Amino acid sequence: MIWRVGLAIVLVWVLGFIWFAGWLPGPAPMERTDAVIVPTGYAGRIERGLEVVQTDSADTLLVTGVDPEVKPGEFAAQFKVPEDVMECCVTLGFAATDTRGNAQETREWVEAHGIKSLRLVTSDWHMRRAATELRRQLPDNVKLIKDAVRSEPSLWLLLIEYHKWLVSRTVGPLFS
Repeated sequence: MIWRVGLAIVLVWVLGFIWFAGWLPGPAPMERTDAVIVPTGYAGRIERGLEVVQTDSADTLLVTGVDPEVKPGEFAAQFKVPEDVMECCVTLGFAATDTRGNAQETREWVEAHGIKSLRLVTSDWHMRRAATELRRQLPDNVKLIKDAVRSEPSLWLLLIEYHKWLVSRTVGPLFS
């Protein structure tokens, strides 16, 4: 009997991982939102967030989890952001150090700016956990669009992220 329960748990885990790794979220169509949220991390995230703002699909961009040593001018130079766009539309958030912190920093920023709709831009392999943490923090009346940046994650990265996502979904609410 115990081996059957163990086998069932392993089977559910394997099927869950196959789903998680085999059907990663994809990019969202350009739909107007009040803001874009981009957690720092892997390539393509910030560029996509800037593209959304610069095509007038959102008014403002929060880059959350920025290293405190990064200066706005350095950020602008690295990502080729025009000065007028930096001044009007880009906020660098320095408070977060992990995905849960990104969600908390975002909630505070959303509340301070009266945001009612936002686009979350992150890597495809990170989207499920980032959206889970963010949805847990955001008020129910804030619309969330998930816009995943395509990547080529390693099997190891997918295994780690799958376990982090499982923890976020199961025990994460206990620590919110």
